[in-house]
Order: sequence, then structure tokens, then C-alpha cells
Amino acid sequence: MPGSIFREIHRDASCGARTGLLSLPHGDVLTPAFMPVGTNATVKAVEPRDIEEMGFSIILANTYHLFLRPGPEIIVKAGGLHGFSGWKRNFLTDSGGFQVFSLSQFRKIVEEGVHFKSHIDGSPHVLTPEKVVDVQVAFNSDIQMALDICAPWGETEKKAHRATMLTYDWAKRAKTQWLAQRDRGYQGYLFGIVQGNFYRELRKMSAEQIASLDFPGIAIGGLSIGEPKDSYIEYLEYTAALLPPEKPHYLMGIGTPDYILEAVRNGIDIFDCVYPTRTARNGLLFTSRGQITIKKAMYREDFLPIDPECTCHVCRTYSRAYLHHLFRNNEILYSMLASQHNLHFMAQFVSSIRRAIEEDRFESFARDFLDMYGRSPGQD
Repeated sequence: MPGSIFREIHRDASCGARTGLLSLPHGDVLTPAFMPVGTNATVKAVEPRDIEEMGFSIILANTYHLFLRPGPEIIVKAGGLHGFSGWKRNFLTDSGGFQVFSLSQFRKIVEEGVHFKSHIDGSPHVLTPEKVVDVQVAFNSDIQMALDICAPWGETEKKAHRATMLTYDWAKRAKTQWLAQRDRGYQGYLFGIVQGNFYRELRKMSAEQIASLDFPGIAIGGLSIGEPKDSYIEYLEYTAALLPPEKPHYLMGIGTPDYILEAVRNGIDIFDCVYPTRTARNGLLFTSRGQITIKKAMYREDFLPIDPECTCHVCRTYSRAYLHHLFRNNEILYSMLASQHNLHFMAQFVSSIRRAIEEDRFESFARDFLDMYGRSPGQD
């Protein structure tokens, strides 16, 4: 097995929040870290150079979508995802497991893997744990994820148990294939995923199973999939406490400040979500005093920046009135500027989290941030 890729730097005195350093083939990542989502090897409406200038050093790309289009062969010819996309820092690629969950009408799960039909053209495909590893090797992913099964909120315990056991079996197969690829010169790392749905015994069993495989990193799957917030908090706290502390911890699919703060409080190191960029394109902009919906008529003659306290290029250059005008007229520039602002906000947010942890004041920071974030923009 390769050596450890994670070093804990400091743990907050009052909780499990910690800072760390994740060492990957395309550079180090300071944690806690938010990963912008670039489903098709692009963060929508934002250039790679702008993402790096904001301070991000890792983004997420989607194995399922890239497998279908343009396909691994083209990406290999381009020099992997880095050569294909122009993003020179780290890529984490998911396994396609969440798409198995979300596109359930197109797939069938068997012990071998997943049989599914492309949502693009209906063509049949099979993804096995081994093939998913090989595809991500073709992408030259810095972190790749093992194929898993994400059972939906409200699933029966019997079906959740089967999904958990298949996830473990697939994780063992994925690790064997990954080690074989490492012997052939692949430098990326494989993370296993804890499942178990919303059953404590299944969560405990899955955490023990995945930890026993000694992956370089470990992820929590199957949260933030439509469950009530109190269930998210309960199962996050329960599951995170079961993870080996020497490994980097990844919570999949969270992107709102309140969910991120709960994750960090419980020792989560990296997380991702489409939320900041998807909401930006749909007119929702982040400010230090909460979110604003730029399409509202109240911003038609509002010549303040999106957030007067923000230092991003958008807030230093453009007004709410101009963003309102661009949005109402479906201008492409709106999506570019809005996405850049929301991602800058996220970069500064996690940077502030890291600083608060280093100074042993995470809890007061989280409380003050949420108190301010819950106010209406412009409120004294």
C-alpha cells in the first residue's frame, strides 16, 4: 500500500473540527476544502484559471457522464483530464454510484455491477467495480472513488442491507484492481465509501468493513439525499465518529454553509456540491448576510455590489442592478459573473473556517457566521 496522503495539522479544542494537508499528485490541498463540481470536466461558466486564482486546488468531475461522452479513449489521447480540460491541479472523480441512484429508471443492479442505459441515446452499458477503476485511471484522476450503491431515503432495512453488502464486495474488488493499476504506474488514490442508509447498525457495519480495507481515504455516502436535516445531523455525527482518524474524511454532496459547518464540526476534511454554481445560474447569490434572489424587482435600481463586504472581481466591478439586468435578459455573462461570485464566497468561507480552527474558535465562528448569514441583506 502507498503511504499516508493526509496529515492532520490542528484540531480545534472544543470539537472534532480539524485542519490538515492532503498530498496529491497535482499538489497539496489544505483542508477543510470545498470542491467545485465540474461534471463534464468543466465548472460551468468559469475558466480553470479563475478557479485556481480563487484558491481552489481540487475539483470534482463525473465518471458516469465523462464515460458516456466524450468517452475514456478521447480523454486518454488528450493526456487525461488535466490535458483535456486545462485544469492543472487535482481532480477527484466520483464512481458513477450516485447516478446509479438518481437515474434508477435506466439501470439494474446485480452482483457483477450495474447494467444501465445511457440517458443520452439509450445505448446499453455495464459498469463493474473493476471497470470503474480502469476508467478513472484513464482519466488520470488524483482521487477516484470505488463503485458503491446509494440507497434512497426511506429504503427498507432489507434492501439497505443488500446495498451495503454489495458496496463492501465491490470495494474489495475495486481495491484489488486499483493496486494492480498502481503496479503499472498509476499515481492516483482510491477512496472507499461508507453506506448503510439510515440504520445505525448498517452504518456501523459499513464503516468497519470499509475501514478494514485500509483505503488511502474514506468517504461518507448516502447523506443529504432528501432526508430531514435532523436525520442528516444524527447520521453524520454517528458515522463520522466511526471513521479512522488518520485518514482524510470526505462527505459527498453537501454545499450549503449550515451543512458544511456541521460536517467540519464532525471532522470532515473535504466536501463537494453543485449548489453554489447551479443556484448562481438560477439567480441565487451568496452574501455574508444570506442569499439574495437577483431576479426580484427590488434590485432593478440597486447599485450596490452583490455583497459590499466581498472582495471578488464581480463585487468590485458590477452592481446588483446590472446583474439583475443581465439575468432578466438571459445574458451569458450573468452566469459567468454569478458563478464566479458564489465560488469566491465559498473559497473565502472555507478559508475562514480553517483560520478559526487554527485559533481554537470554530464554535464561535460557526455561531457568528450563521447568525449573520440568517439576516436579510442590507439589515443592520
